[in-house]
Amino acid sequence: MKKKTLYIIIILLYVICIFRISYLMFIKSSYYKELLSLKNNRIIYGTSAPRGRIIDTNGNIIVDNIGIKTIVYNKLSGISIKDEIDIALKLANILDIEEANSEELKYFYYLNNKEKINSLVSQDIMNKYKERKIESDELLDIRLSLISNVIINNMSSLEKRAANIFNIMNNGYNYQDKIIKSNCNDKEYSLVIESNLPGVRTELTFERINNYDGVLSEVIGKVGLIPLEELEYYKSKGYSNNDIVGISYLEKYYEDYLKGTKAQYKVNNDNTISLVSDAIQGNDLILNIDIELQKNIESILESEIKKAKEFKSSKYYNGSYIIISDPNTGGIVSLVGKSYNNGIFYNNEIGNINKSYTVGSVVKAATISIGYKYNIIDIGDSVVDSCVKLKNKLPKCSWKSLGKVNDLSALAQSSNYYQFLIAIGLTGEKYKYNMSLNNLDYAFKIYRDTLSEYGLGVKTGIDLENESIGIIGKTISDDLLLNLSIGQYDTYTPIELTQYINTVANNGSRIKLSLMKEIVNSEGKVILENESNILNEVELDSIYKDRIKEGLKKVGSSGTGSSYINQKYNASSKTGTSESILDSDMDGISDTFATTRTFVSYMPSDDPVYSLVIVSPNIDYKENDNVRTYPINIYLARQISEILFAN
Repeated sequence: MKKKTLYIIIILLYVICIFRISYLMFIKSSYYKELLSLKNNRIIYGTSAPRGRIIDTNGNIIVDNIGIKTIVYNKLSGISIKDEIDIALKLANILDIEEANSEELKYFYYLNNKEKINSLVSQDIMNKYKERKIESDELLDIRLSLISNVIINNMSSLEKRAANIFNIMNNGYNYQDKIIKSNCNDKEYSLVIESNLPGVRTELTFERINNYDGVLSEVIGKVGLIPLEELEYYKSKGYSNNDIVGISYLEKYYEDYLKGTKAQYKVNNDNTISLVSDAIQGNDLILNIDIELQKNIESILESEIKKAKEFKSSKYYNGSYIIISDPNTGGIVSLVGKSYNNGIFYNNEIGNINKSYTVGSVVKAATISIGYKYNIIDIGDSVVDSCVKLKNKLPKCSWKSLGKVNDLSALAQSSNYYQFLIAIGLTGEKYKYNMSLNNLDYAFKIYRDTLSEYGLGVKTGIDLENESIGIIGKTISDDLLLNLSIGQYDTYTPIELTQYINTVANNGSRIKLSLMKEIVNSEGKVILENESNILNEVELDSIYKDRIKEGLKKVGSSGTGSSYINQKYNASSKTGTSESILDSDMDGISDTFATTRTFVSYMPSDDPVYSLVIVSPNIDYKENDNVRTYPINIYLARQISEILFAN
């Protein structure tokens, strides 16, 4: 019985073995062949990939890629130094490349003539080496010193070029790709392909190119090697140490979308390399920017800056900022900034987001809403324009005596006095000559909270890094509260002014700003779209929002902004003038009062399609009260609005 059981077990084991062998041979054979193929033919990746294009709202390609014909070497296992010398010589016979320097030539000569050079080393030196009194590096230096300049000068041009190639092949880490030559001509490229050398491959590497001579280059940003401080972050996302990434502004902000997919190559058993799949371009970034409009406005601004600099009053003026946006979506249509120094213009569009200024009366659409909200004023309330005199302070007045003003004409004619009375009322007081104010902490908080609802003193959310919110003053005092109410204390960036005037145009809806319109993949499918993202609503009854808009419409039709934009375009606007103190002689002491002029507008008033912001810092200075100032903002606004509506 036991014998019978044993036989059965043996037969079962035999059947199982036969079944297993059959399974491996017939069913899983393709799987193991694939594994073996992968083991013997490993995959390597290209050095770069084409990034997505950056395109304007009308389909004009602003930034593209240019393919550079490149010869790349990868030191694969099994390739010996002798093989590399042979590869270098063959490449030198194909490529037009520089000759090596003297040290590289000596080393290359030594590798090809080791026995000859080694025989020249004295026995004493060799004994010291064996006794470890001389390191291997020192011994190599001694050997190389035995190769005279006469010897290397007599090397052929082919050998000298091969020595350079060999040095490139062995420079840096073994596992890294080594670029032997970029910008190869067609003949070189095809001959290298035909040569099929071990470890050598041809590849298109990709470089960024701006098709508009650098227009908007600051905002677009740069690409480059991964910054050391961000290396771990990128490696965690699958990047390699030497990958090219966006390192600033739009290129960086949209890196995840713009990055392409590298080509794949198979390493064959003989260490030759063959293409598996081509590189794939990244997604296209479509901007709200109109690049032709951008160019036109830059040209207009440069012309007007030159005219302004002919005036003595512009001694400290060196450029302006201009922003055009769609108030309905927050899309930035044009972002211009120009600096002018010693007759040369510089792009400074990033100054729109990281430079801040006291902007003056343009903020009054926001500050007057405090009067409505806290029942300090109501629709139609009027006063006779005058001055405010606080205790131990000089009188504060409007820019001129404006007579009787109500809430609308106070905006239209830019009455400071009207705003001062609102600020005083917020502290729980009524104005009295030579008075002091109470509840300042409360009043400052209300002002800043309200201004931030409109987008002033807070980030706009624009898709650019390093956005500033300006400077929020830390000192709290009676007169500074009045200054805050008319835009003469805290500082704001031009991009904040854009969000502010858009908020007014949108009936109090603060919309996130964006340069990106949409992102499109290679098949033309929209994978990301800028939607009107409402960040907050201004807390104010709609009747008062409409009243503020009516006031700004009067600014454009009959008030301080009536000369800026042609009346037929029905613009709502606000002008601003502010003072700041400059260090005129760079001695660390602020000594000169300079004037910054600002202008904000949306048009048409009843159905806005554009908003416009202009900031011209230090266009005038106080020592020149009797010297004519060039009204640059007026000329800019006139020309820009004509272009906008011509389009």
